[in-house]
Amino acid sequence: MDFMEHDLRALMESMKDPFQPSEVKSLMHQLLSALAHLHTNWIVHRDLKTSNLLMANGGLLKVADFGLARKYGSPLGDMTGLVVTLWYRAPELLFGQKHYSTPVDMWSAGCIFAELFLGEPLAPGRGEIDQIARVFSLLGSPTDESWPGFRDLPNARLFKFTGKPGDARLREKMFRRQGVTPAAYDLLCRLLTFDPARRISAQDALEHPYFSEHPPPKDPAMFPTWPSKSTAAPP
Repeated sequence: MDFMEHDLRALMESMKDPFQPSEVKSLMHQLLSALAHLHTNWIVHRDLKTSNLLMANGGLLKVADFGLARKYGSPLGDMTGLVVTLWYRAPELLFGQKHYSTPVDMWSAGCIFAELFLGEPLAPGRGEIDQIARVFSLLGSPTDESWPGFRDLPNARLFKFTGKPGDARLREKMFRRQGVTPAAYDLLCRLLTFDPARRISAQDALEHPYFSEHPPPKDPAMFPTWPSKSTAAPP
């Protein structure tokens, strides 16, 4: 594999300033393009997170760490729910769904999208119960209308549902950040949709108006460069 100077998580932790809106757009376009390619070839990654996205000086992004990836088919067979790092884990996995596919990657992509703007993970839970509580706090809790059949999932009885739909806290959190336009927020909400059947696909996300509004995605060749920890001079 080509040498890549950074993983995205470590780079973001060391940056003095967050990514510019055009850089966020470029990184998301590259990520969604990679996911569209994987999903078209019947592969689900199952562990997308910023530390598994490698970045070269020059703005080139690559998806790495396919240790949990697998092929899926139609009809879907049973698969383990113990996949995806907790902070990026889709709600259907937290609720114990065994039949799942590409929407679990799209939820993770939504978490990454928010993290690129925030500079920190969107919902850093301390366990599965805390994780879903944090998600409910941001998005409201699912309802029979927003996610038909979720109450029948194996772990649904472990959670309390207030029946309060809405995204007021997510909206407040995101619109404080530079570059979060109504179109960017709409794409984020489509990625962070509770019902996996309604969650946007990678190909449809690439065609979202967010990518055609100003500013355009920055050419990766125009990205700044950052010192690589692996090539830093010894003290």
